[in-house]
Amino acid sequence: MKVTSTELQNNFGKYLMLCTYEPITITKNGTEIAKLVSILDAKIGRMNTAEIINEEDVAYKNGGRKATYEEFLELTRDSKQEDRYEYIDGEIVLLTSPKTAHQTALTELFGIYYNWFQGKKCKPMVAPYDITLRRDAENINVVQPDLMVICDLEEHLNKNDYYMGTPTLVVEILSESTWRKDMLKKTDLYMSCGVSEYWIVNPLKKDVTIYLFKDGEVEDYRMYRPTETAESFTFEGLKVDLNKIFL
Repeated sequence: MKVTSTELQNNFGKYLMLCTYEPITITKNGTEIAKLVSILDAKIGRMNTAEIINEEDVAYKNGGRKATYEEFLELTRDSKQEDRYEYIDGEIVLLTSPKTAHQTALTELFGIYYNWFQGKKCKPMVAPYDITLRRDAENINVVQPDLMVICDLEEHLNKNDYYMGTPTLVVEILSESTWRKDMLKKTDLYMSCGVSEYWIVNPLKKDVTIYLFKDGEVEDYRMYRPTETAESFTFEGLKVDLNKIFL
């Protein structure tokens, strides 16, 4: 990823967070002058970024194309029920079928969330479930997070029974083909559109990273490694033992 020095200065918190997943090359007047790289890379043995990006490029060529929001709505209205799509920054992406490690983590997480939120106002929901997020009036996005916590469900249901608000907490479970989208595109989207907390669950490395967003910036973040217990910033007492969600 390349950014100008001005863009980096204006959004330093965002790029400080993103560099934990991909080195950030900084340019000035079109010339590369520096690189922002996380010191965690060597310590925690991250996946080979180049390989993951290549896989993601293939996935986008096979399932993604530029389109208007109206074209996206027409496609999803006429598509088969089993087909799942997301629409992010003007591009339609076909979601592939998840693998066993993904579904195991999702099932275990939803069980923990479901039990913890019993009797509380907020409600956990599981994919497939469309979430519409607006960067602005013209930039409309539709995503299907793996898991989300919604605290204003009744207030934002439209006449067709679709939720049109913003979840408080969102969970994405990584796979080889969605790594770049979930880590970069979706992190920026959720941060920009009012999501308070974002969990990135990595079955490949068996770790969980949790971000707390505020006013479109990263307020705080924590990474939990195997054998540790992840704790929510927003919901005090919501904890997940990583040993229970990974194969």
